[in-house]
Amino acid sequence: MLSPRDKKSEKLDPFYRPLLPKPKTSAEIISEARNSLRTVKTQRPCTPREDQRKLFGLASARTPENRPPSSFSLHASSFESPDSRPISGARLSPLELKPKAPASPTTLEGPGHSFPKPPVDPVKIRRISSARARLFRAASQGTLLPDRTLPPAELKKTAESKETFMMGNSVVKINGIYLPESHATGHLKTHPLQLTYDGSFSEIKKQEMFKGTTSLPSHLRNGGDKGKRRVRAPSCPSRSDLSRPETKTVSKASVQGKGTEIEVDEVFWNTRIVPVMHKLEKEGNTETVCDACTQLYQALEEGNLLGKKFQRRSLLLKSLYQLVDVGSDLLSLKLAKIILALKVSRRNLLNVCKLIFKISRSEKNDSLIQNDSILESLLEVLRSEDLQTNTEAFLYCMGTIKFTSSNPGFLSEMLSKGVMEILIQLIKQISENTKKCGACLPNSDHLLVQITATLRNLVDSPLARGTILSIGALPLLCTVMEQFLDDKDVCTNIARIFSKLTSYHDCCVALASYSRCYALFLNLINKYQKNQDLVIRIVFILGNLTARHNQAREEFSKEKGSIPTLLSLFQTFSHLGLHSATDPGEGEKSPTSQRPRVQAEDVLIKLTRVLANLAIHPGIGSAMATNPHIVGLLLTTLEHKSVDDCEELVINTAATINNLSYYQVQNSVIQDKKFYLAELLLKLLRSNNMDGILEAVRVFGNLSQDHDICNFIVQKNIHKFMMALLDAKHQDICFSACGVLLNLTVDKDKRVILKEGGGIKKLVDCLRDFGPTDWQLACLVCKTLWNLSENLTNASSCFGDEDTDTLLILLSSFLDEELALDGSFDQDLKNYHRLHWETEFKPVARQLLNRIQSHHTFLEPLPIPSF
Repeated sequence: MLSPRDKKSEKLDPFYRPLLPKPKTSAEIISEARNSLRTVKTQRPCTPREDQRKLFGLASARTPENRPPSSFSLHASSFESPDSRPISGARLSPLELKPKAPASPTTLEGPGHSFPKPPVDPVKIRRISSARARLFRAASQGTLLPDRTLPPAELKKTAESKETFMMGNSVVKINGIYLPESHATGHLKTHPLQLTYDGSFSEIKKQEMFKGTTSLPSHLRNGGDKGKRRVRAPSCPSRSDLSRPETKTVSKASVQGKGTEIEVDEVFWNTRIVPVMHKLEKEGNTETVCDACTQLYQALEEGNLLGKKFQRRSLLLKSLYQLVDVGSDLLSLKLAKIILALKVSRRNLLNVCKLIFKISRSEKNDSLIQNDSILESLLEVLRSEDLQTNTEAFLYCMGTIKFTSSNPGFLSEMLSKGVMEILIQLIKQISENTKKCGACLPNSDHLLVQITATLRNLVDSPLARGTILSIGALPLLCTVMEQFLDDKDVCTNIARIFSKLTSYHDCCVALASYSRCYALFLNLINKYQKNQDLVIRIVFILGNLTARHNQAREEFSKEKGSIPTLLSLFQTFSHLGLHSATDPGEGEKSPTSQRPRVQAEDVLIKLTRVLANLAIHPGIGSAMATNPHIVGLLLTTLEHKSVDDCEELVINTAATINNLSYYQVQNSVIQDKKFYLAELLLKLLRSNNMDGILEAVRVFGNLSQDHDICNFIVQKNIHKFMMALLDAKHQDICFSACGVLLNLTVDKDKRVILKEGGGIKKLVDCLRDFGPTDWQLACLVCKTLWNLSENLTNASSCFGDEDTDTLLILLSSFLDEELALDGSFDQDLKNYHRLHWETEFKPVARQLLNRIQSHHTFLEPLPIPSF
């Protein structure tokens, strides 16, 4: 006779998933979700690396005629005269004066006689007063005459003092200045007259006037031996121009008025700069010249002469430009670094950016660029120069940065120098200008391609992603995509950026919260539906967004035409994949003919992932399950594609069908075509692909809630296959197979079949192997054993003596211990599993243990007979 406790246990209902829907607890939903609704993962689309470094790759939508060139020639003659030129020194006609007192018209010279005839008497020169000498220097520097009228004689003497120079008894006129004949040739040899750097004639020290020889060298008298002397370009200054001493030594820090140049310390210039410039002019090996360039940069930096407004800058730039024709990449980089530090602009800035770009096109020069820290100079150009004025220069500057950003060795250096902030600021400027003017600046769209391509290379770094999130760059990139919707290159690059960023949770949350992105992505799909490179990335982004957030699923589904757009895209690429094989009569498929099919399958893989993720939302999933177009496309894919040829596509398709089969709703197309679907799944079960088998078993776990499908499973001997899977030693496979067996045990007629096939022993083995670490699987096994033991009268006859004893030991130990979890779980997840171990598994295990104990016959020990 049964005890009251035993009678109570007999009245408990068997465990099975009811056909009629009823409210479920959160624990039940989570438990069932493991066997039904799941997000689908897929690989990020790969961007092939370009064989050659160009501004625009082979996949660019820009034609060669409509884009800036990546190849060009560049010479010293390409550079203009320096931006900050010294005053020419050519005397201008004096301004017309308004004298305070009228002068005699017979005494004053006409305006055309600006150079009076010099006096013959040298005594007059020596009578020039100190005040007149100061006037001579001021006038030669281009200073305006004072607003007063001098007597005619004084005016004449002043003009004469400017024009003549007498030493000894004879004079020689050189460039309007008379020098002693005996010393003129020596002066030509050692100190050719030049301008001071404020526009005046330089003063000549008295002791310097008596140096030199008494006759002109032959190369000055007769033109020289052209075969032996080195030809110098007219714009290149001579050594004497660089080192000629001046009587006036000025301070390096003095400034001549607003906007004028800083004067250079003469001692520093002659002792530190001039010797290095002499080294640059010598014909030597490239290494020597490169060392001289390094010394020159260090000297200029030490003397605070790096910049635009200092004297002798123009002279220095002329010398540097001439060395461009040497053709050495190392030397060109060193020259470019100095030229950029001297703050050139306009055409010269463009040319120096082109020079660096040309060198950076060769990957072997990356080490040269890194050693010379040329990136810092380029980033300074982007940071300080005006975008609208120097758009083309920015283009080639960004081209170099794009090339080097693909080299991992530059990543930390770029990020430490604030490259992310600079690039985002440039994008913002381009976007604001486009919004303001309604059209982009010339070359700004080409520049945007380079900027976004560089960002694509950088966003793999956690530091770069953190910067993007901190400055809120994701909405800005979406805005740029909207503004440049017709520019495929820009949209593709930004899509590549998003495809990388949305692989990370924090970036995915940030983009999902920008609700306008969904309409933007749908517009891009509709506009570029047959463009595989762009579409596949947009679909991949949508898959990432819908995999993590239920809100993203809702926002996307609310957009007008969202699901029809996906289905249209699915049908387009499904048709392309099915009809891209070789024509009848051809032999083996060629790689060329295979490529469209592979590309189409890649898009379909990402599309099925989006559909599977959308189906997780109860409202969207129920609607999708009743959509014959969606289900029809999925079934057609399973029918025509083999898991051996298209593994990921078939598995994703089966996962999508699994999510849709979860919803037991009216007018479900899955239910209407359940037998056709079961036949397709049977083909997948017979494959050798374990992932494909797992997906098929999961779908059968939902379909087996239907009595007709259970009969189909037994007729096709699928139940034997499910029991065999319990030996797979794989938790997910055992869990899914046990779910199918649990649904079969609801039918009493099928329990005997499971017992005869050795199913109980396999279930007990699963409980022993996975029970201590997987409460869901352990609970599912106990529920299945409970159903098998319904109307139990003898535990040993139902389970067998060995399995009965094993169950008693296992269940007792599980009720006395906690769930064992490894260190891979975080604390919250550990608490979650431990809670459900107590609330979900232990009640089921306790009921099963009570049932077995109440129906188990314990044999008394027998005495040993004596002989």
